[in-house]
Amino acid sequence: MTETLLRGRILSFHRAPADGEDTDAFTYIEDGALWLRDGMIVRRGDFDEVAKEAAGVPVTDHRPHLLMAGFIDTHIHFPQVQVIASWGAQLLDWLNSYTFPEETRFADEAHAARMATAFMDQLVAHGTTSAVAYCSVHGTSVEAYFAEATRRNMRMLGGKVLMDRNAPDGLRDTPQSGYDDSTALIGKWHGTGRCDYVISPRFAITSTPEQMEMAQALALENPTCHIQTHLSENRDEIAYTLDLYPQARDYLDVYQTYGLLRGNSLLGHAIHLEPREIDALAESGAHPVFCPTSNLFLGSGLFDHGGLSARGITSGIATDVGAGTSYSMLQTLNEGYKVLQLQGQALHPLQAFDWATRGNAEVLGMADRIGTLEEGTEADIVVLNASATGAMALRMERAETLSEELFILQVMGDDRAVEEVYVAGQASKTQGAHSARVAA
Repeated sequence: MTETLLRGRILSFHRAPADGEDTDAFTYIEDGALWLRDGMIVRRGDFDEVAKEAAGVPVTDHRPHLLMAGFIDTHIHFPQVQVIASWGAQLLDWLNSYTFPEETRFADEAHAARMATAFMDQLVAHGTTSAVAYCSVHGTSVEAYFAEATRRNMRMLGGKVLMDRNAPDGLRDTPQSGYDDSTALIGKWHGTGRCDYVISPRFAITSTPEQMEMAQALALENPTCHIQTHLSENRDEIAYTLDLYPQARDYLDVYQTYGLLRGNSLLGHAIHLEPREIDALAESGAHPVFCPTSNLFLGSGLFDHGGLSARGITSGIATDVGAGTSYSMLQTLNEGYKVLQLQGQALHPLQAFDWATRGNAEVLGMADRIGTLEEGTEADIVVLNASATGAMALRMERAETLSEELFILQVMGDDRAVEEVYVAGQASKTQGAHSARVAA
């Protein structure tokens, strides 16, 4: 049995804050304690009270920093770690020029393993403890991804992309091989440790109707697997999709026709939606995923968070590396704030931090396990320092409220603001200048 007691300022959300005055939506403890045992949070409360119960348990003192649930990234591309910051055109050109050639390299087992280590190093360094990733079309990429997640005991979701057309040699499967490979990977990895498989038709452009039928079969056979794909990111993408599927009423109808629209479906981008598509999202309970840095980088458009929320649609928020320009969920929230500002929509920092933690966990149907610091949940924790840089420290001298501190982290923060990360109760960020004080 392994135990530790973390001391610091604790912030955990119970539900989405309605606004900046909604203090009932979260718990904040100025001098708090988290008692961790065997990867779980067994007790949370005031430090003096919990420390009495946990007499003899080693204490790691993170004061004056803020302890929150680890960030959750609901849309990211594992094989794109070395094409982030590639000078961009728009979506389809960017895929053909950078992404597809890069993904062919993941057929090599050694390369996939090396990139999996580097990928998860970056996630942890930026405070992300769970993610939903697209792997490449190759089974080797999925094996490397989940093997590394298992080694670190991270709660990770992902799957091989299904793509049997409009991609280069070495990056296509067939409807049958895609089904067979996915079935084998689901059998090996879904529900193994903290891993979950995601059925992943990349998008309608790279899958034939025959492959969509196979994806539908996978979805029917594996109802507990999430489904992820891309939707309405770019006007040219939408037009090309409708050329390939002339019978479809709209882009979303392609996925809907093949049974891929359900409560555990994750639809990346969802920017340019028709009224019927919004109705279908609301009726199905499927989740759009807002990817602000990639939407801005590729000039794709502005995500209508307010309009979708008004229809009862719950959206995730994500980095979308490598078209996304940062692994940091802090910087993702920063750019998300600006995208919504352009549309006259407010994103209060309390709402932003709830979204990147409990909110994304709720989208995944996992809020009982991750995304909060509730007792009985998995001990994935990020320690945040709002004075991590000189500029942040200067600004913090004038901050008077928790909300102001959170907004400084959101706008000015990145991996430098992440003091420590705990994955299943184990300190995981590289120790050194950011290490905490440890007391007996």
